[in-house]
Amino acid sequence: MARSLSELTDALARNAEAVCRHYLSNGRREGRYWIIGDVRNTPGRSMYVRLDGSDASKGVAGKWTDAATGEYGDLLDIIRERCGLVDFTDVAAEARRFLCLPPPETRSQSKPRPSAARVGSPEAARRLFAMSHPIAGTLAETYLHNRGITALRNTGNLSFHPRCYYRPDPYSETETWPVLIAAVTDLNGAVTGAHRTYLDPSGSSETNLGKAPINTPRRAMGDLLGNAVRFGTQQDIMAAGEGIETMLSLKMVLPYMPMVAALSAAHLAAILFPPSLRRLYVARDDDPAGDGATKTLINRAHAAGLEAITLSPQRGDFNEDLRGLGSDALCQAVRVQIAPHDVHRFICHAGMSGRKAEQV
Repeated sequence: MARSLSELTDALARNAEAVCRHYLSNGRREGRYWIIGDVRNTPGRSMYVRLDGSDASKGVAGKWTDAATGEYGDLLDIIRERCGLVDFTDVAAEARRFLCLPPPETRSQSKPRPSAARVGSPEAARRLFAMSHPIAGTLAETYLHNRGITALRNTGNLSFHPRCYYRPDPYSETETWPVLIAAVTDLNGAVTGAHRTYLDPSGSSETNLGKAPINTPRRAMGDLLGNAVRFGTQQDIMAAGEGIETMLSLKMVLPYMPMVAALSAAHLAAILFPPSLRRLYVARDDDPAGDGATKTLINRAHAAGLEAITLSPQRGDFNEDLRGLGSDALCQAVRVQIAPHDVHRFICHAGMSGRKAEQV
């Protein structure tokens, strides 16, 4: 029985080729190595996994290196990446399942191993975001483009993971879906949570708009209250709203205005104000929850001595406006709602759309 991390790693190393054939099935054996494109099972030749060796040799069985990126690790890292796992306990359980090993015994007198991040905790959110990749050229970018969001400025806190775990309920089988991940941060920029939008790999339709056909395609984890997904650096003026797509739609026509997405009406009402803030624009969703959150946030802003201005969509939210009316009509509708002296500061280049605006 593998009762420790080193024993589990050794057990996998003794079966290195079988591990590679299962988790890196797009590769092949060449001599002492398994050759593959990367740890995510992309066909190619830049990553090599040592299939045999000893502690005394230059290479130990199970160790791998990606010559293209400089990444390296062991077989547990391959299992974690391929299965989209965050918690070490889940990685170890998957390794034991593959090796047909029973669960580890609980030894009360043994020194406890540093615990894995608690499911749904800020640490789990930070690890998930660290495991993900930039959205350029991924399904996440395609998803946003299909929703009319083509100028992706200040979106370094958005990332993509091709295989993120999803479990509908505690009694259902775990599934994996590609996911758009947004980092939730506090006023100091520290990651406190993560928001996941599960995506449909088959593409977008009018019914799902690119989201996965599952019961809850949006999920959040970590400490969200008071914090937000941030687009741009804090200044004296900021716009705040509920959804990521809503605020990125506004970003299409107000490309230089810092914005935050609070992820829900309740969290929008409770966002914390940066010390430098003087004027707050509240992007209202046109529904009862959006009206209530807007009223609460406006009242809080006034109590804090801030100027607060409501921005209202013509349809349900600003992404609906962008998709249904186009960026030029959205630009004109927003122009008349913001303070006159903010028009040139924030909207002067917004008539440009798509890649052209992105390059400004």
